[in-house]
Amino acid sequence: MKYGLIVFSFLWMGAAVPLQAQETLNYSDFLVWVLDYHPVARQADLNLELGRQEIRMARGGFDPKLYGNMDEKQYQGTEYYNKQEAGIVVPTFGGVEIQGMVERNTGTYLSSENTVPENGLLAVGAAVNVGKGLFIDERRAALQQAKIYALAREEERKQTLNDLYLDATDAYWSWAGAYANLKVREEGLRLASIRFEGIKSSFEQGDLPAIDTVESYTQVLNRSIQVQEAENVFFARTQELNVFLWDNDQNPLYLEPGIFPQFLGEYAPGLPDMQDFRELISTHPELRLLDYDLNYLEIDRRYKAEQLKPEVLLKYNFLTESLGGLEGMGFLENNYKFGVKISTPLLLRKERGGLGLAKAKINMVTYKRDLKYQQLRAKLEQEYNTYLVLNNQIDTFRDNINGLERLVEGERTKFEMGESSLFLINARETSLFDALLVKNSLYVKKYIGFSKVRNAAGLGFEVP
Repeated sequence: MKYGLIVFSFLWMGAAVPLQAQETLNYSDFLVWVLDYHPVARQADLNLELGRQEIRMARGGFDPKLYGNMDEKQYQGTEYYNKQEAGIVVPTFGGVEIQGMVERNTGTYLSSENTVPENGLLAVGAAVNVGKGLFIDERRAALQQAKIYALAREEERKQTLNDLYLDATDAYWSWAGAYANLKVREEGLRLASIRFEGIKSSFEQGDLPAIDTVESYTQVLNRSIQVQEAENVFFARTQELNVFLWDNDQNPLYLEPGIFPQFLGEYAPGLPDMQDFRELISTHPELRLLDYDLNYLEIDRRYKAEQLKPEVLLKYNFLTESLGGLEGMGFLENNYKFGVKISTPLLLRKERGGLGLAKAKINMVTYKRDLKYQQLRAKLEQEYNTYLVLNNQIDTFRDNINGLERLVEGERTKFEMGESSLFLINARETSLFDALLVKNSLYVKKYIGFSKVRNAAGLGFEVP
């Protein structure tokens, strides 16, 4: 573990596990931690392993195959026959099967076609389909589709991480927003408490009526309730954030009470380059998955089209009693076995139906891809426009809050001069605190909105 930035501490399984204590858990550190240790991120990495194993299985179709046969009959002390055969078949990526065989047959009633020299007979040759299966067969189709499957698993991994990035971002800034709201409520309670003590002191000195102390104390009680509610929300958001914190051994981690988020406003993502984001839509993981589906189906279509051809299987083997006997031997001159197998269905209904089905599937996925592209493009534009609106609203609210702060200060000055009332001060402060809460919510929406723009463009974890 080399994380100089991640220096906060956790509670793990009820016991403190220090990672160098720090009061602030930054957003960037949080994302690094989630990407490295969250179970969903680990599961996403397993997609790559699934792809590798799928290719491995498909390549198994080209593994050399050893075989051996023995067929013997003994009856009333007579050996009728004893037929022994062993060989190897080596499939190739070109569709040709290399074959080697050793045959040794003996017996009183051995068929003449099975008669071989006393020391056996060696056959070396090949078999090839020059009709159906010449350009693509089941083995080659399976391998090509497995390679596409592996590429698709990479895109699935990206999409899974993109969604995890968005969920983690939502959890973090909701937590940070709850903390900021708690600070606003605590400040309101602090001011109300100071004012109550001042009014109480003035009442005791005979400067203010008793009813003012009652009013100021009820304000303290109201704001105490608001603080308690904010504390409860912050606690709930902390528990939601804990779901994203795990250690290297996949044990859940829990934030200690002294760990807090970075302040809203410190993180400034800026404006995305929309031209680049629009160009990224074509490489969005969801679109790439549909592209791979089309490639997968295209291989199936080629294979189904190949089934319309007749099967024409050619087999040729040199025959010799030893490997040295192969030298100087001419093709189709002497000592060979040659065979041709031809077959084809008469109506080809199964084959034509399979090809038609493959074409229909391709058309369906093509339409689906066209629709998905437009949906992703529209989503990106929508999220980007929302992000722009949130930026403008924050700028507007800053001016609004500045105005409300001046009104509060002015009302306090008037109250000290005896020209205002406690009711008006409370009303001004309530308006200010409500505006601060709205500003906090806008910041949270802005930060989550920025992540939604990136997610819509197919991007995810890039620690800012």
